[in-house]
Amino acid sequence: MSDHALLSPSAAHRWLNCPLSARLEAELPEKTSSFAEEGTLAHSVCEVMAKKHFGKIKAASCTRTLKKLKADPLWDDEMLRSAETYVEHLAERAMGFASEPYVAFETSVDISAYVPEAFGRCDCIMFGGDTLVITDFKNGKGVKVCAAENPQLMLYALGAIKLYQPIFGGGILNVEIYIDQPRLGSYESWKCTVEELLAWGEEIKPKAQMAYAGFGEYHAGEWCRFCRAHGRCKAQARQQISAFDDFAPAIKSNLTGLLSPEEMSEALRKGETLVEWFSAVKEAALMRLLEGIPIPGFKIVEGRSSRAWSNQDKALEALEAQGIKRAVIYDSVPKTLAQIEKMLGKQKFDEMVGEFVTKPQGKPTLAPESDKRPVFSSAATDFAAVAENVKSET
Repeated sequence: MSDHALLSPSAAHRWLNCPLSARLEAELPEKTSSFAEEGTLAHSVCEVMAKKHFGKIKAASCTRTLKKLKADPLWDDEMLRSAETYVEHLAERAMGFASEPYVAFETSVDISAYVPEAFGRCDCIMFGGDTLVITDFKNGKGVKVCAAENPQLMLYALGAIKLYQPIFGGGILNVEIYIDQPRLGSYESWKCTVEELLAWGEEIKPKAQMAYAGFGEYHAGEWCRFCRAHGRCKAQARQQISAFDDFAPAIKSNLTGLLSPEEMSEALRKGETLVEWFSAVKEAALMRLLEGIPIPGFKIVEGRSSRAWSNQDKALEALEAQGIKRAVIYDSVPKTLAQIEKMLGKQKFDEMVGEFVTKPQGKPTLAPESDKRPVFSSAATDFAAVAENVKSET
């Protein structure tokens, strides 16, 4: 069994919607990044902390492992706080069972009954009563991952049912999926019956077999974002460019005046992903040029850079030695609110100085109606200004 399945559960959202994406990605080098490496490290912290809480390892073993993890150059104390939140959520869910549940961590599951040669690794599996609980930790803070009908976690659940069926038999009737994303303050869940889950597994079988065989068509969508072919795929380019096909004729037929509110609305909706896609194309083109593959009409040039000390300590010592006062060289500036909160942790920060924190109203920004934030109102800002004026007059 290789380290990576062609149809990996984490990419299920892609290959279920775009069956040819799996084979296309297999032809491209796997991308790695500091974000991915940080995520791996953060997962390791969560694993050891959770195992300690649930008595899977002794405290001394946890301490030794954490010491090794902290030696990693990518270590950040925020990882420890995220792990603590993750463990708290697991403990809360475990206490929700009538009796102590069965708990397992970093469990490999076989999903090949539904997806050819596929397998996965569950962060946490719980069994209690008639319920299976799958919890997945996400370290990212850029994109919120939703739990509702999440194909990755649904595949994990199918694999867990197969793995533990010899032990629990047909006693598991319900499934709960949790996605814990502490850095975004997100902890979502979704529920279904085992019957519904098994039916979904049968439903995706033909799609998985098609993707594995390399049949079907390319289909671009929001799932393209994390594809290795992002910015290079022709189907994605066609989708982005054709988004304005039915919009442009209407504009060309009437070139007088200004865009109407309705036309602005259509342009905003159609162009929502255009800028992000164009940035991906630029990044892909740069990588091709760096690989020695010419891009007609473009070249690599040196970007702007800022000067930096080759040895800051020696430079500042030299200034002081030549009579420049230390007070002139150094500024005494406190850490920012965000830096102090990160250092203390949100809970401790709130307890110690939360009363001194205020959050002014943000600037108005454009968002689709589906955005969960409330409609902007300037009333609060106007009232604050009036109150401040009255205060100053008295």
